[in-house]
Order: sequence, then C-alpha cells, then structure tokens
Amino acid sequence: MSQMTRREVLLSLPALALARRAFGQAANPPIRVTGINHVTLSVSDVKRSVDFYQGLFGMPVASRQGMTTNLQIGSGPQFLGVSAAGASPPNINHYCLGVDDFSVDRLTAILAQRGIKKSDAAGNAGGGGLGGGPMLMRVRVRGPEAGGDRAGTPELYFSDPDGIVVQLQDPRYCGGAGAAGNVCPAPEPAPKQGLLALRGWSHLTNFVSDAARSNAFYQEIFGLRIQAHQGPTAPVLGVGGVQFLMFAGGGARGGANAAPRPGNINHLCMNLEKFNPDTVIKALESYGIKPRASAQGAPGPLVHYISMRMENRGGAPGGTPELYFTDPDGLLIQLQDVSYCGGGGVLGEVCAG
Repeated sequence: MSQMTRREVLLSLPALALARRAFGQAANPPIRVTGINHVTLSVSDVKRSVDFYQGLFGMPVASRQGMTTNLQIGSGPQFLGVSAAGASPPNINHYCLGVDDFSVDRLTAILAQRGIKKSDAAGNAGGGGLGGGPMLMRVRVRGPEAGGDRAGTPELYFSDPDGIVVQLQDPRYCGGAGAAGNVCPAPEPAPKQGLLALRGWSHLTNFVSDAARSNAFYQEIFGLRIQAHQGPTAPVLGVGGVQFLMFAGGGARGGANAAPRPGNINHLCMNLEKFNPDTVIKALESYGIKPRASAQGAPGPLVHYISMRMENRGGAPGGTPELYFTDPDGLLIQLQDVSYCGGGGVLGEVCAG
C-alpha cells in the first residue's frame, strides 16, 4: 500500500477525530438508550386525531392515560400518544427514549450533574410533562386515575438546551400501570384495518438554535454514535437499530439581530415494510390527503409531498425519496422503509456500521 501524502493525512484527521469521539462515547455512556419508545402529539381534537390515525394505519389502542389515548405501533410496546393541546397550538409535544436500567434516582442524579435542575412546573403532555424552559427535569407519579399503578408509576421528563422535552422510561413502557409502566390490557383493536401497516419508529428531526451544541449535548449524555450525515454539518445520531435523532438549524432567524430560533420537534418518522412512494401516496390520496400545492411556506393540513435528498446531503446519486404528509392539525409526519437509517441508497439504508 502506498504511503499517504501529507495532504491526505491532514484531510483525514477531522474524520478520525470524529470517529474516535463517537465510538468512544458509545462505549460507556452515562445513560444508555435502547430506542424511541413513544412520541406524544398535542392536538386540537383528540377524537378526530385518534380516528384519523386509526383509519389510516389501523393502530390499536395500547393504553389510556386519562384523556390521552396511546396508539400502538407495530407489535408494541412503542406507541403514538394523542393528547389535548388545550389553549396551546397543536404540536409534537415530546418524545420518549427507552433506557436500560431505568431508575429515577440514578437518572436524576446524572441529569443534575449536567446542570439540569428539578422543577415542579407541569407542561401539557398528556397530563404530565414539563414546562418552564430549558435544562429542567420533573418526575411525575402517575396514579390509577391516569392509567398508572395504585402505588404510582414514575415518569421522568427533562428539557434540553432548547427546551425540547424528552421523557425517559423503561424500554418495556407501554403507557400503562406497574412500576415500569409496562402493565397494559390487551390492545383495543381499531374499528378498521387501516390502509398502511406501520412497523415501528424511524426518527425525529428537531429544529434548534445551535445544532452543534445540541449534538454535543446528546452525544455526551447518551453516547450516541454518528451513523450518517445529511450534509457536512448535519450528523444523524443513532439511538438503536436504524432509529436516530437529528438536530437542524442554528443562529437567529433573519439576521444577526433577530431573535433566536425557538426549539421544536419539527417532525416524526415511522416506518413500514416494502416502502414504495407511489403505493404510499395512492393510499394517502384515497384517504383524502392531497398533493401539496406549493413548496413555499409551511404545508397546511392533510397534504403530502416528496423531498429528494441528493448526494450533497448524503442521499443516493439520483436522490433518496423522503415522503411527508400532514395530519388534521398540520403536524408533519414522515414515512420511510424499515431499513431507512438516514443515509444513502434509494431507501436511505446505507449507513456507517
């Protein structure tokens, strides 16, 4: 093998440093996550949204938490929570990661070491959640009135540097009773079979004020590996299997003196077997979801579109098709193949092993 030139050595150093950091953090992280457990939507009309998702995907009801309905994804225990937004605008409220060796005392101690402070401010997250700003944590003890255990089911929430709320639970958590929230009744079947069969979670994309800061925060606390890049400064952080988190954005809106971009969960993505964009679009349109009329501005409710992710953003040579639709509240949902890992290839399935 020929020797590397000085230029080749210099060009390789950032990649080597990045790989060393990613794999080093993954070896023994403070908190080891197993994957995405659930995502909770805050909607304007819970019944309408439950009917919408059940009719499209045939999702059974996994559990109920007071007025919140949890819809099972695939064989579970993963689910999509649907709660009331109340006076707030509809939004993707929070997501939950499964955690090995779940212990409230252990996890709150780790979070406190990283400057995350305890708060009693409840947010709108199915009756629990967290409010009050970034770098806070709250333990909610959910009782039988909200589907929890008679002795209480502990639920841990924290907010990241942008105030995005993350819940941490045992990987078996199904939104039910028991100390781990894993005691749920037999799923209630959906009224209809559904047009598309979901398999599981794929990813969440978060809009943040400082993507580099967010990536560093999540890598340090969870030891997340970089499994792909969607652009030079857009790493994809693996959270288990092909699942990942992504943090996009940075700086202020409209110029140096503009207000910082507020953090939010921009969209969630679920996956299905044998993903074919034409087949999925046909199903969406038969359900009343129409093609997006304009690429300008935010998409309105009940529209669909495809974005082609090209090679400059880690996609396939001819583009990796990424399919989106919006629900009755305009919340953005992505659908991809079960092999999609945020990388190259026509299915987005080519990622660093």
